[in-house]
Amino acid sequence: MKFTISGKNLEVSEGLRNAVKDKLGKLERYFTPETEIIVTMSVEKERQKIEVTIPVKGNIIRSEQVSNDMYVSIDLVEEVIERQLRKYKEKIIAKHQEGGNFRKEFIEKESEEALEEVRIIRTKHFGMKPMYPEDACIQMELLGHSFYVFRNAETEEVNVVYKRKGNTYGLIEPEY
Repeated sequence: MKFTISGKNLEVSEGLRNAVKDKLGKLERYFTPETEIIVTMSVEKERQKIEVTIPVKGNIIRSEQVSNDMYVSIDLVEEVIERQLRKYKEKIIAKHQEGGNFRKEFIEKESEEALEEVRIIRTKHFGMKPMYPEDACIQMELLGHSFYVFRNAETEEVNVVYKRKGNTYGLIEPEY
């Protein structure tokens, strides 16, 4: 595997570089040797963040983890990536796709752990009267939710507003 390791507001020490290669090197059993792993580490106040991106045949395996210790963040990101890989493997097998950057042994080997099956246990139906995004934010706050689906009065399309950190809001609009 080919590592590209960089730092933002942080000089990547040899210790950090080795920790990343040791921990993420465990993923070597899943990938072909030419697979590229892009790692970006950053520090913002007390937040030690690591972002890992692995491009694989038309998709991206990605995780971002934050803690107050970079070595803990490295451990967390490796666990999340490994879990994503197991789910991605099931998707490849289910669709009988070619494995791309994955080792043949990884795809063919049965999963030791049973994957959590995605199950929808409840369906809700609701009417959507047209409203402006600002009104949708107010409605979301009144309901105590972290997101709200609505029909935008300006565009007549279904949009979503959601609560962000720092008491700000986001708007998701469809792109065609």
